[in-house]
Amino acid sequence: MPHIRVRGMGLEKLKNISKKLVDDLENIIGCPRDYFTLEYIPSTFIMDGEEDKGYPFIEVLWFDRGQEVQDQAAKAITDRVNNTNEYEDVCVIFRKLEEKCYYENGEHF
Repeated sequence: MPHIRVRGMGLEKLKNISKKLVDDLENIIGCPRDYFTLEYIPSTFIMDGEEDKGYPFIEVLWFDRGQEVQDQAAKAITDRVNNTNEYEDVCVIFRKLEEKCYYENGEHF
């Protein structure tokens, strides 16, 4: 945990930034890198009945770490994606999970 889902970004671009992205987040969040899950989700954006290039839409599922850490994580994610010089917009959304609702091997946190 955290689980990061990425849509609207090329797979190769995500792979290219993945190590440095997790390096950044490991330092900000303070959890080991093997706690992170990075998931690529292929998607198609539609605008006015036509396929559209879209933009990176990054969803972070995690246990609440406070606003300051969340702001730092959002900036780090946005900066890494922007460093690809491919996208004008980057959307980062945080979904807070409750420990009692998160199970690993049948046991909640």
